[in-house]
Amino acid sequence: MKTLLLIFLLSVVSSGYAFPDVPGKVKIALITDIHFLDAKLAGEGEAIAAYERMTGRNVTDLHAVLDVVLDDLKRDVPDLLLITGDITNHGEKQSHLGFIEKLRPLQNGGTRIFVIPGNHDINIPDAKTYQGDKVTPAETVSKEEFAELYDSFGYSDAMKRDGASLSYLAEINDSIWLLCMDTNRYEEHTTTSITSGRILPETMVWALDILREAKEKGITVLGMMHHGLVEHLPYQAAFFPHYLVDEWEKNADLLADAGLKVMFTGHFHANDITLRTSSAGNVIYDVETASLAQYPFAYRLMTLNDTGLSIDTRFVGSIPGNPDLATVYRDKLNIMTRRVAERRLTSLGIPMSQETLSALTDVIVLMNLMHVKGDEKPDAEMMESIRLFAGLMGGEADPESFSLDFPPEDNRVVIPLR
Repeated sequence: MKTLLLIFLLSVVSSGYAFPDVPGKVKIALITDIHFLDAKLAGEGEAIAAYERMTGRNVTDLHAVLDVVLDDLKRDVPDLLLITGDITNHGEKQSHLGFIEKLRPLQNGGTRIFVIPGNHDINIPDAKTYQGDKVTPAETVSKEEFAELYDSFGYSDAMKRDGASLSYLAEINDSIWLLCMDTNRYEEHTTTSITSGRILPETMVWALDILREAKEKGITVLGMMHHGLVEHLPYQAAFFPHYLVDEWEKNADLLADAGLKVMFTGHFHANDITLRTSSAGNVIYDVETASLAQYPFAYRLMTLNDTGLSIDTRFVGSIPGNPDLATVYRDKLNIMTRRVAERRLTSLGIPMSQETLSALTDVIVLMNLMHVKGDEKPDAEMMESIRLFAGLMGGEADPESFSLDFPPEDNRVVIPLR
């Protein structure tokens, strides 16, 4: 019950290692949820200032974070860069164009780049530009235009394309395929983007046919999509259903039983790895990566060989002109989480004293700050907040009852593929 209570509370808000240069291994980098807003759409004035206050995102800072990451990847020269959606702030065509230009030097240096859209990337009715004191509509992109823009980022040389979605299959080499699944609902957009996701039945049939073929040929398949495939928190499907694909248990089991071992995801803005075992005993890992638009500014660096996938995580803690980036944006997330938590708790209409409300809010804020970075372990501050809240509720806090992190580890782990 204590775990359930803590997940309910969390529901009121919504340094790494160099690649070993070993022949025969595939070096893979992954970024997600960049929410890139092109500078041409963000002129000085009250419009962009209001946007930055509301979101906690400073456009200049986020551009610098992306530059730090891309410069790092240029030095490492990964074989692949995977991008699992929410590329743009809100689907602006100019933001897609600007982001693509940011990627060109890395691509020209030999890194193959593969993208899949997120719920903020296609057919967004309320895409905006911020100039002076005015917020005005911005041009967005259609499903077809997205594939055209990212033609050289997976679509042009795809082995197979799904006729029902923007899903595709890429050949990495003779023994590795990349299954890129489009889980978005952009064709249903009317006034704004839809957060939730699903795998179309036709797309699942298409994917299972690919996995059967791969199994017959002894091919290793890695998957990527925007929405979560497996729960990362107890009762996540109850409290955060829009961050998992519909019928996630059924879909995860189908893919696991067909031989898929790993699915890379984003969307939840948290750094977390979890797994699910199907009733047939097959295991699939959901490797979720945090956003580059929010603390802790994480990205993945991985190596793949015949037997396993080694995953490391790097965090951007500073940028030119802001050496305290991590602290500044942790504080921003603290403030925003606190604001939302207090508002949501008050709206529940549950009688509680101001002291209890404050203690409960503290628990929620600290839980969220830990979860987004991964490898959550209650520290002294967290345990003191839990003890205070438990005392106000007439109970005692057991540290072992407040574990939020499903296995395996989140930031450094080796996933077996055999």
